[in-house]
Amino acid sequence: MVLEAVMVCVDNSEWMRNGDYPPSRLDAQQDAANLVCGAKLQQNPENTVGLMTMAGGTPEILVTQTQDIGVILSCLHGLRIRGRVDLKGSILKAQLALKHRQNKVQRQRLIVFVGSYVSVPEDELVSLGRRLKKNNVAVDIISFGECEANERKLATFIEAVNSNENSHLLSVLPGPHILSDVVLTSPIVQQEAMDSGYGGGGTGSSVSGQTGGGSDFEFGVDPNVDPELAMALRISMEEEKSRQEALSRQQQQQMDTSLTEEAKKEGQQSSVDISRGDEADAELYDSGTNANRMQVDSGESSHHLHTSSHQEQQEEEDEELQQALKMSLQDTSEPKKRE
Repeated sequence: MVLEAVMVCVDNSEWMRNGDYPPSRLDAQQDAANLVCGAKLQQNPENTVGLMTMAGGTPEILVTQTQDIGVILSCLHGLRIRGRVDLKGSILKAQLALKHRQNKVQRQRLIVFVGSYVSVPEDELVSLGRRLKKNNVAVDIISFGECEANERKLATFIEAVNSNENSHLLSVLPGPHILSDVVLTSPIVQQEAMDSGYGGGGTGSSVSGQTGGGSDFEFGVDPNVDPELAMALRISMEEEKSRQEALSRQQQQQMDTSLTEEAKKEGQQSSVDISRGDEADAELYDSGTNANRMQVDSGESSHHLHTSSHQEQQEEEDEELQQALKMSLQDTSEPKKRE
């Protein structure tokens, strides 16, 4: 890892009272600065970090180069809001403090939080950037609050100071995200993630109110920066995964049980239907047999009636013939008697 001496410059101007970054710009900046200082100290055991304010009449160095994160946190939470930011004077003073570092092997880096309007002319910023580049000082700027108003000036300044992509501009617009979370996943903290979506030096980068930034690390947390949080997130994810698997198995078992019960019910219903069908067929067969018998009986009775009526008709015709014969015989016998 890179051996660095870092000076963190925080904005304690009157603009820090605004609440567009919850709970306020000052509180959001304190959390982000805390994260940056801790990350830089963990990246290399020989790294040192200093802290200074940029507003209140004259810039003030609160903590010189140290490895004691407790002192830095104590000074961060004791910040007082006052005055306007002197960006140019603060950067010059921070560069002078880095120049007198004890370990000359350490690379020099400034991390500047800008949450108020930058009144320094653009040409002066370009001249300041060239001076820092000449003295091998890298600069990372975290712009929040007045991003649109400061975008052009800060981008020009970063272009002037940038050398081999060692400087970055991160603009974070107001939104539902937390400032420290965006800083955590940026190249300012993750030096190996220069192309992770935030852009490199010179052109800068911007995070809108609808996005929270990307990360090459699992759960968006570098285990080297916050191992306890990364472990807690991993355990929580494993527990959630186990719970989801148990729930899916339970649902599958319930589904199999319901399918088995439905199959049994269908089998019982089909057997009942078959028995009912057999009974219906038997009834239909019996009714058909009875109908045939009735037809046969009716046929026989009709045939018997027809035969008896025919015999009666024959008898009547025979009687009529006999009477006709008698009458004819009587007619033939009467003339003979007359003669």
